[in-house]
Amino acid sequence: MLASIVIRTLNEDRYLDELLTTIARQETGDLEWEVVLVDSGSTDATLKIAKQHDCRIFHITREQFSFGRSLNMGCEAARGDMLVLISGHCVPADRLWLQALCKPIADGVVDYTYGRQLGGPESFYSERRIFAKYFPECSEVPQQGFYCNNANSALSRSAWLQHRFDEELTGLEDMELARRLIQAGGKVGYVAEAAVYHHHNETWRIVKRRFEREAIALQYIMPQVHIRKRDLVRYVCSSIWLDLWSAWKESVFTRNAWEIFQYRRLQYWGSYVGNNELRKLSHAQKEQYFYPSLTHHPKEHHEQRPYRWAAANEGKQ
Repeated sequence: MLASIVIRTLNEDRYLDELLTTIARQETGDLEWEVVLVDSGSTDATLKIAKQHDCRIFHITREQFSFGRSLNMGCEAARGDMLVLISGHCVPADRLWLQALCKPIADGVVDYTYGRQLGGPESFYSERRIFAKYFPECSEVPQQGFYCNNANSALSRSAWLQHRFDEELTGLEDMELARRLIQAGGKVGYVAEAAVYHHHNETWRIVKRRFEREAIALQYIMPQVHIRKRDLVRYVCSSIWLDLWSAWKESVFTRNAWEIFQYRRLQYWGSYVGNNELRKLSHAQKEQYFYPSLTHHPKEHHEQRPYRWAAANEGKQ
């Protein structure tokens, strides 16, 4: 059986070599693999690194780019029975990651899996708390609900052919496909053993935009979810308090207090703005949401699993 590992990239040279080296060292048994890389205009050493690791490289222009479209391009080019999706800034935690992520699909238990995410040494304190809460130590295969995360996931080729990723969403294309898959009788599973270190090195502006675009996408997926001003205040205050209390108990309060305040404020402010400003995106707005790291920008503008969007669905580019 062949697994095609699809990686979306935009200037990912910081962690890409480590990711591809760790993939090459995977213990896979009878499972074979290939790497398909879809690049959306990298100007750093991303493509050089990919060529050194013999990746199959495909290109998507800025005008064509969306998260779903780039994934569909990679999946179309893939030869495998299973499509493994991983961010260019995620690195598998051990040599059994690929086998663990694919096994429930190979065994016919589920159609779509996603694995655990752990913060890296440079991750924001609040983001590490989010990962710990929404990617627990225990697996759930199959799970209840349609939450999924393409920063570390796998999908059967037959399921992708039947559903494909929505190419217009500004994010959460994983949840949107998972919802349709489950409605059609398919199953999704969370595999804690398939862990990756998810490295985010974001400016505060990008943090806000990430949550904003995902909230816009959620309005298409779940239009009944609304964030009011009083919800915004409550979420910000409670999350900051809980993070500060946790940091105090861990004796890291002083080092993380300001960062906690900033992260949680921008997380929920971005979610509020996106939730309340659903609209057809102009070309300039698409540039803002899909390419937040470019130097030129337009003016700035059981918790059940389906409701994890505001916290856990970190940038998947």
